Amino acid sequence: MAETVGMTENKAEKEKITGKRRAKITGIGAYAPEKVVPNSYFNEILGEDVDTWLRENLTIRERRWSSGDESTADLSEKAAKAAISDAGISPEDINLIILATDTPEFISPSTSSVVQYRLGAVNAGTFDINTACAGFVTALNTASKFIAGDPDMKNVLVIGAYNMSKYLDLHDKKTVTLFADGAGAVVLSPSVEGDGFLNGELYTEGQYNEWMGIYAGGTKYPVNAEVVAKKDHLLKFVKKFPKELNPEIWTKMVKTACEKEGKTPDEIGRYFFTQININSIWQTLDNLGVNRDKGEAIMSTYGYTGSACIPMALNEAYKAGRIKRGDLLMFVGSGGGLAFASALVKF
Repeated sequence: MAETVGMTENKAEKEKITGKRRAKITGIGAYAPEKVVPNSYFNEILGEDVDTWLRENLTIRERRWSSGDESTADLSEKAAKAAISDAGISPEDINLIILATDTPEFISPSTSSVVQYRLGAVNAGTFDINTACAGFVTALNTASKFIAGDPDMKNVLVIGAYNMSKYLDLHDKKTVTLFADGAGAVVLSPSVEGDGFLNGELYTEGQYNEWMGIYAGGTKYPVNAEVVAKKDHLLKFVKKFPKELNPEIWTKMVKTACEKEGKTPDEIGRYFFTQININSIWQTLDNLGVNRDKGEAIMSTYGYTGSACIPMALNEAYKAGRIKRGDLLMFVGSGGGLAFASALVKF
């Protein structure tokens, strides 16, 4: 009987603690491949000046592509090690790894299981998330709720990884000039000090699922000679998305997150949006009445790195001292599907 009472009291104490717990970012890291691809490279292979348009309209000057034998797990492992080191913990201290990517190591098994083994994170469970380029913020939401709801979760590693250069048609101007490779990671740990993950939202406009993507390689269109001949195993823009779509939905998601906390958009210290179009970022900040300088932008150096772009941008801001403890940070990701995810965090 005494043992039963003790177990009940222990459970009650855990539930009490869980109710106050929030997921705090305690470690940040990123990795970009060494190979730098300048805009001039595309001038040569496409036979026209794309450099001027990329710089003047998107601010892109160069991007990083992985080497021929560099896989998504390689990028993820390096970003993860940097985040773990920054958190001051060891891989054995990780309880869960969530990896967001739509360029996985394999169709099956999960990329996160590969990374778990390489890191030696022997106490960590794993799973992958694929909401395309909204993946990292989706994973951040998911990990935060694991920590809030499970008192045994001490450290969760969240990775956003992208190796899209492997899926590019070198002669498709619409894709080859934009997409690039990289990985970013954060360690989340419990906090009862009122900081950490405050709220977040997931939203999908599924009617756009056939507008952009890699459509061969799954069960509907298995890879065969016919598919390869039509290049359906490579990334394609099938239809042009309405340019107002991202700014309108991002604006709404930011306002919703702020209203839940009784904050105004101007009280947010730094904004991290999907880095596919600088004009979408600026339009959203203009809609919110926020100075454009609050929007972190890394496209000029890294191009578009999908599910990795937001944690890579976070790492750049962190290293440069543009964020500090106590700041409110807003993350909004969007990707093929169309999937959207937001997270408001007190850093």
